Amino acid sequence: MHLSHTVTAAGFWLGTLLPIVYLPVIVAGIDSMSRLSLFVGLMAVHALALVIGHDYSGSRSR
Repeated sequence: MHLSHTVTAAGFWLGTLLPIVYLPVIVAGIDSMSRLSLFVGLMAVHALALVIGHDYSGSRSR
């Protein structure tokens, strides 16, 4: 397995599963600058993971 395939797979799965983390942040409320920063940071990591993982071959049916 090549490193690029591993990074792509990790990006795909992170992009797939990261929205689960949004729920506790939203339920707890975004009422301070630190929570807003956390939420924006999660969104940025999610966007990056989607860009990195979009070519993951395991996500397509054969």
